[in-house]
Amino acid sequence: MDEKWLSVEDIAKYLGVTRDTIYKWINNKSMPAHKVSRKWLFDKPEVDEWVRGNGSNQASDVFSEGE
Repeated sequence: MDEKWLSVEDIAKYLGVTRDTIYKWINNKSMPAHKVSRKWLFDKPEVDEWVRGNGSNQASDVFSEGE
């Protein structure tokens, strides 16, 4: 996964979660994502920083719901 931009499927696989979880994080947890046309794209370093920072605490809310 050395590509600059990752798809929803790619980032879900990278983080070990479902696509639905990614969409929840975009909408409810301020996950860094960029909408280009009808597709969401992700910059891996931005997502890594989000997970290490505040996003990782917020993301645990979804994990506690069984994701």
